[in-house]
Amino acid sequence: MAQKNKMNLKKPKKKKRKIKYLIYLSLIYISFSYTFYYMVKDNKTISNEKFINMLVSSGNANILSQYKTTNLVNSTMKFFLNIDFTNPESILNTSILKFGKQEESSKNEDGTIQIEYNDDYSNMEELKEVSDYISDPNPTDTKEPIIYLYNTHQLENYSNKDLEIYGITPNVQMASYVLREKLNSLGIPTIVEESNMSDILDKNSWDYSYSYQASRQLLVEKLNNYKSLKYLIDIHRDSISKNLSTVTINNKSYAKVLFVIGLDHDNWQPNYNFANDLNNLINQNYNGLSRGILKKTGPNVNGVYNQDVSNNCILIEIGGVDNTIEEVYNTMDALSTILYKYIKGA
Repeated sequence: MAQKNKMNLKKPKKKKRKIKYLIYLSLIYISFSYTFYYMVKDNKTISNEKFINMLVSSGNANILSQYKTTNLVNSTMKFFLNIDFTNPESILNTSILKFGKQEESSKNEDGTIQIEYNDDYSNMEELKEVSDYISDPNPTDTKEPIIYLYNTHQLENYSNKDLEIYGITPNVQMASYVLREKLNSLGIPTIVEESNMSDILDKNSWDYSYSYQASRQLLVEKLNNYKSLKYLIDIHRDSISKNLSTVTINNKSYAKVLFVIGLDHDNWQPNYNFANDLNNLINQNYNGLSRGILKKTGPNVNGVYNQDVSNNCILIEIGGVDNTIEEVYNTMDALSTILYKYIKGA
């Protein structure tokens, strides 16, 4: 019995030793990270506009690897203990420091994936702290465009992990510029709304909830100025967790797509048909990339999204707040192909 008690006493010591090593490695990591940060902090010369042009001109998303911080300590910890210090939640999920946290389920009882969507637009001040307006990185005079890309919520941000130190703040506006460049390269003349939505809201003394009134002004203006426009796409991002907003296809990570169609107007059916055609093409070519089509109607939702102005006006959610610009880039590449197939096929 004494021998058995002796053996039992060894386990807590072993656990304490692991925790001690973890603390030591954490201190080393923090020291290394801050040293590296301040070494390069004053050399930030990459603007969002320059980054977009470099991203598109590279022909692929490998350009991102040039801006990712090399961190040997974090890589070592991920390899041996499955801990990512850039993701605090991973520390809580380790066997060393696990306190009964359960994985949240994203499925319904019948096993189908649950569609989640955030219709709250009250976080303007929070977005301003992490995201910036991006001026057109490649202004061109596009003749007779047929696609108009715009962002009612221009400051909706993506993860800037590994990019923040260089002053790069990925958001939905950046995604629109990338998509435009890809569509134009495929021979689909496309323009992006370059007006600053925050300025329009301020000018009219509107709060963030009036964003769709602001984008409607720009939408009508573009339709009057460009009679050639046929397709109007409002690009957003969702606020769902990354496990719901990301998919891997052929070893490549993508930000998932969700189509949102408002039903509180008489013109919703043609817009739904347009979204449904694109959704079907995505399912045929990139199975798993689309989260489907979400119809919005009733109280406490917009229900229109300015889709009453045209037969081909849709809202697309590209990924979520935790998606990286590389994942968004891959999706823009796929979406440009889908739009090309749809337009040329039509």
